[in-house]
Amino acid sequence: MLFSTDLSLSHNKLIDYYSLRFQIEFNYRDAKQFWGLEDFMNLGKTAVTNAANLAFFMVNVSQILLLHFRKFNPDFSVTDLKALFRGYKEVINMLRKL
Repeated sequence: MLFSTDLSLSHNKLIDYYSLRFQIEFNYRDAKQFWGLEDFMNLGKTAVTNAANLAFFMVNVSQILLLHFRKFNPDFSVTDLKALFRGYKEVINMLRKL
């Protein structure tokens, strides 16, 4: 049987489970919008799995980093985070050329 017909969950537990749905949707949105889940060009099963896992890994890492940066600037966003680390990368590349 595909679906369970167990209706014994308490209403509080059901509300808790359903509220997780929105966080999952936000994670998918962030993976697609910021971390390339929608744009990868892989066709093989392993490559698709790796690309999807990397996108969701980056969602998790960015959320942890945002907790830190938002202590100092509550409006700090994923776009700001990406710009900051791109800037670091460019500075390092420039210093290597000296």
